[in-house]
Amino acid sequence: MSGHSKWHNIQAKKSKMDAKKGKVFTKLGKEIAVAAKDGSNIEINSKLANIVAKAKAANMPLDTITRAIKKGAGELQGVNYEEIVYEGYGPAGVALIVKVLTDNKNRSAGNVRAAFTKSGGNLGATGCVGWMFQVKGEIIIERKEDMDEDEIMMQALEMGAEDFSVEEEVFEIITTIEDFSTVRGSLEEKGYEFISADIKYIPENTTEVNMEDAEKVQKLIDKLEDDDDVQEVYHNAEFPDEFEE
Repeated sequence: MSGHSKWHNIQAKKSKMDAKKGKVFTKLGKEIAVAAKDGSNIEINSKLANIVAKAKAANMPLDTITRAIKKGAGELQGVNYEEIVYEGYGPAGVALIVKVLTDNKNRSAGNVRAAFTKSGGNLGATGCVGWMFQVKGEIIIERKEDMDEDEIMMQALEMGAEDFSVEEEVFEIITTIEDFSTVRGSLEEKGYEFISADIKYIPENTTEVNMEDAEKVQKLIDKLEDDDDVQEVYHNAEFPDEFEE
């Protein structure tokens, strides 16, 4: 994916998150609560530490984060959520992976299936598109004039990062799942602020779509992301540079 497209997509996603902060915080709260079931101490529970860092990057209030941790740890009353991953094809053969946290599997399955069907796509069986993606840690840092590119790269690679790339407006750092917490924590300690820091499904290859199909794919993504049960939507579409989300 071109640097312009990556930065454009990051900006567009951030704008949507800013416009729907209430819903975003609710979804992050669910993730935090689920992770906290394995322990509320972020020094020991690396999964929880990663999600808390993700929540902080989204400017989620500290008291909201703390409340979600207490719910997951059983200190406050909460709901039991189950994580489900759906896979399917959208318009123009674009591969999509939809991560869900739900307290009602039937509701979630019906909603996700309906979104695919109404968009001209189809929900598939587990594994139908998963092989096209790698699960990796991804850290995005906005480039600023006073930043030393070589210094950031060396720090990331020394901590175990697999790859470091420079896009138009951002630094992108890729890690294994196992090394993500170490790399993220090290960069955080050195004062770097993240646009995003998360475990993601990263496509090994992308599918180029034209403007018409880009609009159709984006409508499907938006519809899925508007669902309260859907946490994340990953895809392998490469939108035209001129596409306005």
